[in-house]
Amino acid sequence: MGFTDKLKDFIAPEVEEDELEMNEEEAAALSQYEKPQVEGASRITADTNIVLFEPRNFDEAEEIGHHIKLKRACCVNLHRMPAEYRQRIIDFLSGIIFGVDGTIKKIGDNVILCSPKNLQVGGDINLGSVD
Repeated sequence: MGFTDKLKDFIAPEVEEDELEMNEEEAAALSQYEKPQVEGASRITADTNIVLFEPRNFDEAEEIGHHIKLKRACCVNLHRMPAEYRQRIIDFLSGIIFGVDGTIKKIGDNVILCSPKNLQVGGDINLGSVD
């Protein structure tokens, strides 16, 4: 290795990317979260003010966004989502909330409340330890 190679390696080192290795069972379980749900008739009536969600894949975030745009508050329980998808959904919903000038609050461990501008949310929930 010559001086120029050492200098080039010092300035712009080649970094090997870690590859995610999964067995077939783990890959199949993870891919279940990416599959869209079977499309069906919505059971949400027009006079509903708050809608509860427990998404299992990222595609369901779009449905949550539609309800927020229709001026319905959405309580989203993210317990059944893998950690890497939880943050994606929160980022997506934060953008929608910003667009409708609403609010997003954490109301529990992996549970958020998204409310549009027309629905005000009062009070705070202490998520810390019990004194």
